[in-house]
Amino acid sequence: MILSMTGFGKATCELKNKKITIEIKSLNSKQLDLSTRVPSYYKEKELEMRNYIAKTLERGKIDLSFFVETIGTETGMQLNAPMMKAYKEQIEAAAAVAGVQIPADYDWVSTLLRMPDVQRNEQQELDEDDWNKVFEAFRKAVDALVDYRKKEGVSLRGVFTSKVDNIANLLSTIDPYEKERVELIKQRIADNLASLGSVDYDKNRFEQEMIYYIEKLDVNEEKNRLRQHLQYFKETMDIPEQSTGKKLGFIAQEMGREINTLGSKSNHSEMQKIVVKMKDELEQIKEQVLNAL
Repeated sequence: MILSMTGFGKATCELKNKKITIEIKSLNSKQLDLSTRVPSYYKEKELEMRNYIAKTLERGKIDLSFFVETIGTETGMQLNAPMMKAYKEQIEAAAAVAGVQIPADYDWVSTLLRMPDVQRNEQQELDEDDWNKVFEAFRKAVDALVDYRKKEGVSLRGVFTSKVDNIANLLSTIDPYEKERVELIKQRIADNLASLGSVDYDKNRFEQEMIYYIEKLDVNEEKNRLRQHLQYFKETMDIPEQSTGKKLGFIAQEMGREINTLGSKSNHSEMQKIVVKMKDELEQIKEQVLNAL
């Protein structure tokens, strides 16, 4: 089963006087790279959320964000009215001592709200019932991201299947050129030998060397191994494990080794063109494998 590392999930919940929106998004990464933006009063629960994400999402560059919106008349912010009065009196007294005239339309409210300790955050940590509601919304957001990954995984599987089939089809077109190549090699060696004139040589030794040279250029093993890798790639896509991306990447590397060896042994222009096309298909597989979980 293929899952993409790209995904997005969102969920909301409402408490007594707040609406909390939870968003989580994921991009590809070799390991779990998690960053969180949550209000300070949820910090004590952050480890619990991190553990859940690590267990459920496994890896990826993941961003978790909480957005809190006040929907009631009560807020966690309290104004210290006596302190505001004291600040005002001190400012007026200081102005009188300094001989400074305070305008009649002076904006006292703006000035006093900026003074230290005038605004106090009375927000208390969530009780257990509130946290259960928040965690349920968090879990729904993670589930939504997993569903998104599954949908993207279906698209990835289609791309992989198409590219693997293309490589297999290209591989099957090598056979006619391979037979032609062997005959051309034999003819070229015979022509070069004939051009030397009446040179005495051991024909048995010549046949042995010819066989050895042609065997060195034989690509049947590479073709067979490549076919096996292609089949293994398809089988790996169907295993029930969620995290198959790394394994698919390793198989793609092995496919690349066999294709490169085919190219180095081909000694035939048409075969080399086919190898280039296979490399192009494989590069597209490697690019997309980076997005697979």
